[in-house]
Amino acid sequence: MKAIRPLPHPNLSRLHARRITFGCVIGCWLAAVAPTPVEADSNRSARGSQGEAIQVKTLADGTHLIYNENQRQRARRRSTRLLPTPSGSGLDLLIRRYALEQGLSPRLVQAVVQVESGYNPRALSAKGAMGLMQLMPETARLMGVSDPWDPAQNIRGGTRYLARQLDRFSGNLVLALAAYNAGPTAVARYGGVPPYRETQNYVDKVLGLYEKNPPQLLRDYARDQERIAERKAEEKLALERETRGQDVYVTRDENNNIVFTTERPDSR
Repeated sequence: MKAIRPLPHPNLSRLHARRITFGCVIGCWLAAVAPTPVEADSNRSARGSQGEAIQVKTLADGTHLIYNENQRQRARRRSTRLLPTPSGSGLDLLIRRYALEQGLSPRLVQAVVQVESGYNPRALSAKGAMGLMQLMPETARLMGVSDPWDPAQNIRGGTRYLARQLDRFSGNLVLALAAYNAGPTAVARYGGVPPYRETQNYVDKVLGLYEKNPPQLLRDYARDQERIAERKAEEKLALERETRGQDVYVTRDENNNIVFTTERPDSR
C-alpha cells in the first residue's frame, strides 16, 4: 500500500479513473501538462499545474493507469511525526467517531490514514487501493463501502477492517497492522509479519507515528473495547425495557463482568 497517488482530476474521479482506456480523454488531459505525447508502449511522467507528479503506467492489456501525488500530499505521507489533519477537512471528527465505534484509538487510526494516503481522500495506489485508508475494491465491498472516495464511508470501512484484524489476531497490533497491509492470509501463512519489506516498513512507520510502546497500544485497545461493550449493554438494556415493561439495570459483579439485573444497583 505504498506509492500512493490520488485520482488524476476531480472531474474523472467518479469514473473509476484508476483504469482508463488510453484514448481522447487521457490524450487531451495530458496535452495540458506534458510537453510531448505519451506513447502507448512506455511509462512517462510530467508535472501538472499544481506541481504534482503525473505518471502514466502501461498495463499488460494495453490500458493505462494515470495517477499523481502533489508535493504536499507526499510530504504528509512520508512524515516521521503524526501531523494534524488538514484544516477544515473534518477528518479529525470522522476519525474519532469511527475509531471509537470499533473500539480503536483515534490516534492509531490517524496514523494509519497518514501513512496510507497523507490525508488525501482521492488517493489511488498503482494496485488500485482507494481513498483515505486505501481500501482495495474487494475489501470495500466486504466492509459495506459503496463509495470508497467518500471520506466517511472510507474511514468507516477501514476502521471496521482494522478492528477485524485485531480480533482475528487476538489483539496483537503488530500482526493486525501487517494483515491490514499484506492481508490476513499472508500473516497466517508466515506465522507473523510477512518477510515483505513494504509490510515491515509499514508496520514500523504506523507504530512509530502512534506510539513506540506496543503494550500501551494494546491497553488502549482493551480499554476502548470495554467502552464498546458497555455501550452495547446499554442498548440491550433499553431493548429489554421496551419488551418487558420492567426496569433492567446493567452493573458489574465481583469479577468485573457485565451483568443484567432488575434490582437497582444502589439498593443492594
